[in-house]
Amino acid sequence: MGQKRPLLFLGAAIGIALVTTVLIYQWLAGQQGSEPEAQPVVEIAGAEIAVASSDVPWGTPLTDEFIRVVSYPEEILPVGHFKTVDDLKGRVVLANLKKNEPFMESKLAPIDVTTGGVSAVMNPNKRAMAVKVNEVVGLPGFIKPGDHVDVMVTFERQGASKTDKKITKVVLENSLVLATGTQMERVDEEEPKAVKVITLEVTLEEAEKLAMATNEGKIRLALRSPLNPDIKKTRGAKLTDLMRSYQLAPKASKRVKVEVIKGKDKSVRRF
Repeated sequence: MGQKRPLLFLGAAIGIALVTTVLIYQWLAGQQGSEPEAQPVVEIAGAEIAVASSDVPWGTPLTDEFIRVVSYPEEILPVGHFKTVDDLKGRVVLANLKKNEPFMESKLAPIDVTTGGVSAVMNPNKRAMAVKVNEVVGLPGFIKPGDHVDVMVTFERQGASKTDKKITKVVLENSLVLATGTQMERVDEEEPKAVKVITLEVTLEEAEKLAMATNEGKIRLALRSPLNPDIKKTRGAKLTDLMRSYQLAPKASKRVKVEVIKGKDKSVRRF
């Protein structure tokens, strides 16, 4: 009996292993046959809204090709949105719009404005005035419609000394750029060349200053940050100011003070 005991233990272990294997197989088979529970579908209430089908530059009269209607969540509908294409036909855009950006009343010209271009986007109390600048001064590729610039002019002053004859002065600040482009211009007998043209929005008084500046000197533009609307008056820069800014400050000389006594007389000498 003692010699058979190990065989009995071995047989019991094999039996338990077989039973366990059968149970695990049946459980896995049941898992494969069962389907996962379907997750509940959450439906988001939406509304029809008109958006830009592509990038739309300001001053553009809207047609079918610029508009498409999409579904938009009702809880975040923008104020002043439009629902149909027909509501937008013929309206003029006042601000640059990106693709899929909703059309809003605040970004469109009044209904009675039907002509696109610069006249549609400018302040009715101001003027549009174009100035010619070269490729270096005009910051090609950087200045675009909607930017703000300062206008400087360099000219010669009558009656001033030779060193102070030329001066550079800011004549306009924070001027809105309405449009940019080029035009062909012929100088003497040379071949026509493309000239950069910037159209600015100015008051009547500013237009007078700008006209004088273009006739009397050389125009330069300085691009402004949209976060800085401050106006700062300057006295202008002359050649002497330019030279002074590169001069070293004179060093204070070291002098020796000696007190001289002659009898009752005292004096101080410096060397």
